[in-house]
Amino acid sequence: MSLFKKNPFGHALFLKLWLIRIAGLLTHRRFKGFNDLQIHGSEIIRALPEKNVLFVSNHQTYFADVAAMLHVFNASLKGRDDNIKNVGYLWNPKLNIYFVAAKETMKDGLLPKILAYAGSVSIERTWREKGKEVNKQVKMSDVSNITKALNDGWVITFPQGTTKPWKPIRRGTAHIIKQNKPVVVPIVIDGFRRSFDKKGIRIKKRGILQSIEIKPPLDIDYENETMDQIVEKLEYAIEQHSSFLKVIPRTEIQSEEELNKEREWRY
Repeated sequence: MSLFKKNPFGHALFLKLWLIRIAGLLTHRRFKGFNDLQIHGSEIIRALPEKNVLFVSNHQTYFADVAAMLHVFNASLKGRDDNIKNVGYLWNPKLNIYFVAAKETMKDGLLPKILAYAGSVSIERTWREKGKEVNKQVKMSDVSNITKALNDGWVITFPQGTTKPWKPIRRGTAHIIKQNKPVVVPIVIDGFRRSFDKKGIRIKKRGILQSIEIKPPLDIDYENETMDQIVEKLEYAIEQHSSFLKVIPRTEIQSEEELNKEREWRY
């Protein structure tokens, strides 16, 4: 690899390589040590094309979710079957994996800035700013940056735009899908909210069973399906459609809401 080669966002790949290696080594025990990460569907990762792949997932913490996915993706590409044993897969990681994150989040401290260099596509949230509800117009530069990332490789996005469960899918994700026609791979995660704090940095509880389920790519008619139809398909795929509430015990829903209030008060 050339020392001076850069990705489409101007980030030096040599520096990004070492950031991923170091961050991966520092975070590995969070998913294979302090806690137990169960993985399903790693064979799907190995069958994906090199670029124009969009991963859509529910969201539980700011950073731990993405860190776990980067471990799983790279381990899968190196032949690991549903496990992240032997951290050697980080020596030659896939460098064209990006994740969509709020710009204000990625500017909040040194660690987020380092993570941003490692692969963030930072966007301005149109519905929330500094903890308050807003209604801003979508910046076309944000949309074009996501397109640029898809043209270069894989992109992880959390279409609910929040770590709180059961919130609606943002229509912007459907717009990105119709415009770029990517392979859309749903991911369902669990256990991260109980393992870590809201930012996904501090370990809150050990011995938690975490899970990442990678589902087969969605069958989407990019030309004929409406935005609403795509949004509904995403809600079902990441198991955040309102119908799922009917099969979840009320006590569990109430517990989740109390936990969200506690975390909101804490931060």
